[in-house]
Amino acid sequence: MAARGAGATSSRACSRRVAAQSAGCASADCRPVKLGLVNSLAHPGGNATGINFFAQEVAGKRLALLHDLVPKAVNIAVLINPANASSAEYNLGQVQQTAPSLGLKVQQVLKASTVADIDEVFVTLERERPDTLFVAGDGFFDSRAGQIAALAAQAKIPAAYQQRENVEAGGLMSYGTDFADMYRQVGIYAGSILKGAKPIDMPVQQATKFEFVINLKTAKALGLQIPDKLLALADEVIE
Repeated sequence: MAARGAGATSSRACSRRVAAQSAGCASADCRPVKLGLVNSLAHPGGNATGINFFAQEVAGKRLALLHDLVPKAVNIAVLINPANASSAEYNLGQVQQTAPSLGLKVQQVLKASTVADIDEVFVTLERERPDTLFVAGDGFFDSRAGQIAALAAQAKIPAAYQQRENVEAGGLMSYGTDFADMYRQVGIYAGSILKGAKPIDMPVQQATKFEFVINLKTAKALGLQIPDKLLALADEVIE
């Protein structure tokens, strides 16, 4: 029997937790040891195990790829969801840690936890005009992919996201865990437990597949010339 965590708002949202308390299987978005879900990755202990999605841990890499796409950018804005405090704090920390090494400065941190908040954020962005926007990995933001992509296009602000669905909706780029592969692994683990395997004997698995997706149509609309090396690096280029 599976149940969603309270923060889930979309079927493939990064901040989602898929838990099967009675069966003993848990899937978390990041930092399972720090969050107290398991004792260690190799020896989870207790009645929980699962897959570490690395959804938040790759935020720095995502920022670096955004910088490669928009190399002249200096000032960046970061969009976080204060209602998802753990994810917001970790994403922002990753960006603040990575930005100086790329010659970037966090100009502003914007907060949104409702549809109306997102509209207000883009009013601010159009007034302040940062060079790029980093959208923190968050289930709510994933569920509003169309709204955010449309507003970013209207404001002509290059933005980076965690999931490919955001790019399919018109966003510039995404980099993050291949969630389809992760959910397949979750299913395998859940099946093993239902067949009698004990969670205490099952180490927490780590995400190994990540995907980089670029929307070339959006890039052209923003006046960006994507280097061939980045196009070659991308797992998918949407035209």
